[in-house]
Amino acid sequence: MRIGVPKEIKVEEYRVGLTPASVREYVAHGHEVVVQRGAGDGIGAGDEVYTQAGARIADTAEEVFSVAEMIVKVKEPQPSEWIRLREGQILFTYLHLAPDVPQTAGLIASGCTAVAYETVTDARGGLPLLAPMSEVAGRLAIEAAGAALRKSADGMGKLLGGVPGVPPSRVAIIGGGVVGTHAARMAAGLGSDVTILDRSLPRLRLLDDLFLGRVRTRYATLEAIEQEVFAADVVIGAVLVPGASAPKLVSRAQLAGMKRRAVLVDVAIDQGGCFETSKPTTHQAPTYLVDDIVHYCVANMPGAVPVTSSHALNHATLPFGLALASKGLRALVEDPHLRTGLNVHRGRITNRAVAESQHLSAVMPEEALAS
Repeated sequence: MRIGVPKEIKVEEYRVGLTPASVREYVAHGHEVVVQRGAGDGIGAGDEVYTQAGARIADTAEEVFSVAEMIVKVKEPQPSEWIRLREGQILFTYLHLAPDVPQTAGLIASGCTAVAYETVTDARGGLPLLAPMSEVAGRLAIEAAGAALRKSADGMGKLLGGVPGVPPSRVAIIGGGVVGTHAARMAAGLGSDVTILDRSLPRLRLLDDLFLGRVRTRYATLEAIEQEVFAADVVIGAVLVPGASAPKLVSRAQLAGMKRRAVLVDVAIDQGGCFETSKPTTHQAPTYLVDDIVHYCVANMPGAVPVTSSHALNHATLPFGLALASKGLRALVEDPHLRTGLNVHRGRITNRAVAESQHLSAVMPEEALAS
């Protein structure tokens, strides 16, 4: 199969769909890889490195899209990209369709087969292609919170870990999954006073064992969330419903009960955000104020560390990408975990959570692939 790797064009996105090491793997398996000129610049991989790995360099994105049978990206296609997609072409990337009506319409109109990293599953019920970026985002969330707390950044002027004689900042993490766990690891490591809230008692037990009492755990009732949010200097929103829009866990009215210039970090912003007052921001202008509360809502947080992120992502996606390249749609038929990644196929939505978020109808992936 001919694989296309366009340069990412989302604002301040420096990751790349395939690293040179991954290109070499595709070529070794008998596939042709076409990489847009400059696609790897953000991770320090020039065109000559891709050429040495066996790729052909294309001058434009238009050429990549026109010749490729499968497009491998990092972020969701932008309007200038989804109009280049076509029926019979496979798109393998993060999509986050639930809150993105225009992109959904664009993919439906294209007729392509769109497989989303974030809804591919594994035998343990996990999300193996979302996990590496969740790990990065969870750790970055605490770095971002620390910066946003500074007085020069409109924060309250507190240090996350405090110093001897001065209490540390209090951090509330809503969601004890991959993002929440890694955020807690970073925050606790810096000396913060950390609480994780989750609705899974088995998960809370696991976290209690993992952190050996260094982190408090609470069952996430509405009352518990409100109490922790009001007491916190930093709130990390780390709740995920696979494929669906994120639930709104903190309302605008509740901002009035928070500490002035406390920081909200919404890691779920790609799925619409889990705070009512969240809206996407960029690395250049990452924060804004609502009712004197600092909001950090960067929609591509791992893009700030593209070298780490690109390699971590490629390690996870490579086996699935090779399966798609070698077997085409048959890979989706044969692998039920890869099949859960199918979001759009030949003009139909094949993910129920996406369809419900947009009040549309969906077909089962098995039905779509059989037609």
